[in-house]
Amino acid sequence: MRFVITGEWNRNRLLQVIVILYALYVGLLWVTNALLYFEKMTLDPASVVNYYLGNEDQYLSPRSYGGLLEVTHFHLFAMGMLLLVLTHLMLFIPVRGSVKAWLISLPFLSGLISEGASWMVRYGGESFAIVKVAGFLLLQGSLLALILISLWSVFTKKQADNYTGFVDDDEDDDDDDFDD
Repeated sequence: MRFVITGEWNRNRLLQVIVILYALYVGLLWVTNALLYFEKMTLDPASVVNYYLGNEDQYLSPRSYGGLLEVTHFHLFAMGMLLLVLTHLMLFIPVRGSVKAWLISLPFLSGLISEGASWMVRYGGESFAIVKVAGFLLLQGSLLALILISLWSVFTKKQADNYTGFVDDDEDDDDDDFDD
């Protein structure tokens, strides 16, 4: 990460390629996450209830404790690692600290809500189904925002300035740094 701190970012094309490929990789993860969700449920809370609590008319069994535990165990690790990398990139974008705080905390919070809502529906009752839907939408929205902001940061005109925290308010003096 020394490249983003020292301002060498705009001269290191391979690092930029890594961020682009990572963002594309996470974009594919984003798509498959949605496909997996919609394979099992819809945005209708009733479908969430049917998936987690079962439905005798549709021959659906309720999710087991062991099954939920396995999924949660894997998701906590994988989502933690994914969000660690994606949100770390947000530290270097040229926005107010409060915006960065939201961009960093919202994905972690939405991931916990989405994961915890599975348990809440299964063991707390049907009324938590809307929390699962909201958590899924919030997680997908925040992941999409992080992906797009990461890509934007690579293609921004004054990339090194973005990553060193310097924000040039004088857009008309683009070449002043090279005048001697």
